[in-house]
Amino acid sequence: MFVDSHCHLEMEAFEQDRDRIIEKSMAEGLAYILTVGTEEHYFQKVVEIIEKYDRIYGAIGIHPHSSNDYNDTTAKVIRQFLKHEKIVAYGEIGLDFFRNYSPRETQIQAFKDQLNLAKSLDLPVIIHSRNAKDETLAILKDIYSDDASGVIHCFSYDIDTAKKLLDMGFYISIPGTITYAKTQTAIDVVRNVPMSRLLVETDAPFLTPVPHRGKRNEPFFVKYTVARLAQILGKSVEDVASNIHDNFKKLFLRR
Repeated sequence: MFVDSHCHLEMEAFEQDRDRIIEKSMAEGLAYILTVGTEEHYFQKVVEIIEKYDRIYGAIGIHPHSSNDYNDTTAKVIRQFLKHEKIVAYGEIGLDFFRNYSPRETQIQAFKDQLNLAKSLDLPVIIHSRNAKDETLAILKDIYSDDASGVIHCFSYDIDTAKKLLDMGFYISIPGTITYAKTQTAIDVVRNVPMSRLLVETDAPFLTPVPHRGKRNEPFFVKYTVARLAQILGKSVEDVASNIHDNFKKLFLRR
């Protein structure tokens, strides 16, 4: 009944043992996995994976780090891939002013363009936002009022920001970092976000949770994040996992 709502199985980190990891993940109880292609050269690999495995779905978009690569030609390529019935979301897209691998203005323009494209196609969006809270909120508020369809991936802001995003219609996704020490802000978010709007993710191969921190993250490690949420909320792992499973289906498997 577990769900990994965001990982990167198409990346090179899984090239040597991708099938083994996927099969192990399913054996560990994952009902669904969403693999997210963040650059154009990953898009075809996403398609290969989702066509091979029934319970794996895909998303594609140009990550803020690669905003320099987004243009009209890229948009046409993305439109073609989005016709695939198992590409269920647009992303991850957004702003990253922590790394600034692409200029800020380039990130902002690519973000706006991709949001408008996703909205025109009635696709949920997967939002990446790091050190760009105010700018992200302003752009999302300009494009959505209370009719957003999407999720804030690896949510890292405070509860006030979460409430503003919830008011727009977004889901909040919690990564494995919730298992680390000194995560009180994240704990407050988990306690205050309605269960009907929570998702969990691994972001594999990144952000590996305790007790495997320091190793490559893998989709079935999402169980540690679910267990931590259950502990915080005073609920059973089964109840939390079931709720997140339903949320995933409602957001991503609606068409």
